[in-house]
Amino acid sequence: MRATYLSLLLALAACASTEPYDYSALLAHMPRSVLVLPPLDDTVEVEATYGYLSTVTRPLAERGYYVFPVAVVDRLLRDNGLTDPAAMHAAPLERIRDIFGADAVLYLTVQDWGTSYQVLSSATEVTVEAHMVDVATGTEIWSGTDSAVQSSSAGSSDLVGMLVGALVNQVATSISDPSTGVARACNQELFCDEDGLLVGPLSPDYGKD
Repeated sequence: MRATYLSLLLALAACASTEPYDYSALLAHMPRSVLVLPPLDDTVEVEATYGYLSTVTRPLAERGYYVFPVAVVDRLLRDNGLTDPAAMHAAPLERIRDIFGADAVLYLTVQDWGTSYQVLSSATEVTVEAHMVDVATGTEIWSGTDSAVQSSSAGSSDLVGMLVGALVNQVATSISDPSTGVARACNQELFCDEDGLLVGPLSPDYGKD
C-alpha cells in the first residue's frame, strides 16, 4: 500500500512540475502577419499537403493574425522558381521578406493524414508539427505538435455495431475524405489550446492578459 501511495505522489509531482510553455520569444517578436508555407508531407498520402493547407487560414485569423492567402503564396513562390514545398521551406527568409513583406513564416509538416482500416474499426488521424519563425531575425518564436483522431468504433462496445460503423465509415471515406474535418480538430488543439499560439495583435483580446 505504501509503495502504491508513493508512486501516486511521484506521478502527481511529475505532473505538477511540468514547465509552462515559454512565450518570451513570441512576445518579443509578436507578428501581425503570418505567411504559411505549403506543408512538407511525411505521409504516403499525396493530398496531405494541400488538404491540410486548406484548413489552416481560419484558426490563425481567428487567433488574431493576418494570414497571407495560401493559394496566392503557393502561386507566387512557384512563379519565383520554388516548385515544391521542400524548395519553399529551404528558401532564404530574405527572399520571402522581399516577395511578401511578412512578419513571420509558419513551417508545417504533416506527419499523419488519412484513414487506416482494421477488421472492426477504422480511424482517421491527422498529426501536424508547426514552427513559426520571425522573418527579420530568423528566431523561432513558437512551435507545437498535435494530433486528432476520429474512430468508427468510438463509443461502441457492440460487435455488430462496430462492424457496421467500420463499413459505413469505409463507404463514406470512399466518397469524401474525412481528413480535412479531423485536421480542423487538430488545429483547435495545435493553435488554441494549452501551449498554443497567444492571441495576436488583430484579436480584440490582444493585450488583455
